[in-house]
Amino acid sequence: MTWLIGIDEAGYGPNLGPLVVAASAWNIGKHDSLSTDLYELLAAAISPARDANRLAIADSKQLYKSGDSLNLLERGVLGALAARAGLFPSTRPELERLLGCAGEAPDWHFRGERGLPRAAASDLIHSTGQQLAETCAAKGVQPPLLAATVVHPAEFNALTTNFGTKGAALSHISLGLLRRVWESCANDAEAFCVLDKHGGRNQYAAIVQQHFPEQLVEYVMESRSVSRYRWQHPGGQVKFEFRAKGEAFLPTALASMTAKYLRELSMHAFNAFWREHLPNLKPTAGYPVDAKRFRIDIAHEQRRLNIPDEVLWRVK
Repeated sequence: MTWLIGIDEAGYGPNLGPLVVAASAWNIGKHDSLSTDLYELLAAAISPARDANRLAIADSKQLYKSGDSLNLLERGVLGALAARAGLFPSTRPELERLLGCAGEAPDWHFRGERGLPRAAASDLIHSTGQQLAETCAAKGVQPPLLAATVVHPAEFNALTTNFGTKGAALSHISLGLLRRVWESCANDAEAFCVLDKHGGRNQYAAIVQQHFPEQLVEYVMESRSVSRYRWQHPGGQVKFEFRAKGEAFLPTALASMTAKYLRELSMHAFNAFWREHLPNLKPTAGYPVDAKRFRIDIAHEQRRLNIPDEVLWRVK
């Protein structure tokens, strides 16, 4: 049994809203981990670009820009969930429970809840999910397992202080999620794991070893484009790659879409909360320049509501 696992994030740069890290894990059965291209193997159901009849799975930046419809992200994420479970969640709290999100959320996190899906047609999600399930069965592959972690500002600030930099905090969050996925699906199997690079760093051996202390993590290579590690265990070899542009790997692309979808839903709720109090407030995506404008605009109401800065504002 072999697993392909991808990890990616959304919301690393903003000052407002959560950082979301997501994973997708694909059991590809007896296929070889390094020679199997899921885009090619599952081409009947999956497209690496926008497609009216198949699930589009690609880097979330190719499928969504701020202010766009959530249609393609939603079809991909909920379609993948439907392929595995035969159904998809009807509310955002249910979606976060399915993905294993935990932790204390601020008051606004589930504001403006309108149910799911928000933009994609339910029948199209079901049909493309079913198409993916059937294609996977025909090719000896299981539909993907999805998981995620939502890190709100107070927790993000604490982790950044603890680990020294936001890049190091991201690495620990990502590898913590990978450990959770590993324990639920792949701890006795061969696996190939691809993570996007974190904050431009090239060296990850020590932090991988910290999260997998029972394994002897071996260095393979480290460069600006890719850093590689591995270990051997009774179920086979486990390979890790931290790549620049890791989203070219389908499992990492689906992780990117899942993280972005959760982040966008969270920002919709965040803006809905503040517009309840300030109806004419211009919404924000949370990125630094506009976040400063937004912070000034809500300052009086923030004081009135007694919302501390550390709950609202990410310091790095």
